[in-house]
Amino acid sequence: MAEHWFISGANRGIGHGLATLLAARGDDVGASVRSEEARERLQHDVARHRARFSIFVFDQRDEAGIRAAARELTGPLDVLVCNAGAYGPQTQSTLDLDFPGALDLFDINTLGPLRLVQAFLPLMLRADNPRIALMSSGLGSMATEGSTNIAYRAAKAALNKIAQGLAHDLKREKVTVVALNPGWVRTDMGGENADLSVEESAVGLIETIDALTLADSGRFLDYRGRDVPW
Repeated sequence: MAEHWFISGANRGIGHGLATLLAARGDDVGASVRSEEARERLQHDVARHRARFSIFVFDQRDEAGIRAAARELTGPLDVLVCNAGAYGPQTQSTLDLDFPGALDLFDINTLGPLRLVQAFLPLMLRADNPRIALMSSGLGSMATEGSTNIAYRAAKAALNKIAQGLAHDLKREKVTVVALNPGWVRTDMGGENADLSVEESAVGLIETIDALTLADSGRFLDYRGRDVPW
């Protein structure tokens, strides 16, 4: 049975992989990009599935733009994937940090997904099995040692805490919330030496999200559905 998904950051990388695979299998897909140019590229990429696609232009920092997009959607929303994100400033170590850049990164990677959840939640409450997936990273796990790209790590760790809080607050509404680690993927962010192709990660993520139930709410999972240490 076809479902209605919304994927943020669908113009490239994992978001693009998720959106195109979902449309190809017959789901309805809402997708966000950050520019009109990106919208045109995505429309071209999904031309044969365009009837199943709705593409919106907004930035994760733009609450008004996010809420305007949510108002344009109709019907229940089964799955919200908060995928859009950034890697942050070049200078981000514990001993030398671009503080304005780090704050902007938190605005995108940590608060941006929460803006999406709050805007799209009324649509999700109308679905039979609503699921929210916050795209995290293994670098956000407190069990992962190291300090390179510390702002990115900290922003993802904070996102994990938001996932836990949302799972607690939305359980009574029967909304499943998880944090997901997509793995090290060959994207612009992951680099060409990463372990996984976009398709490998996206296929696993879709299978994992498809299988979620309310009993899974509050978990941190990888793209294969296995638990990741918080």
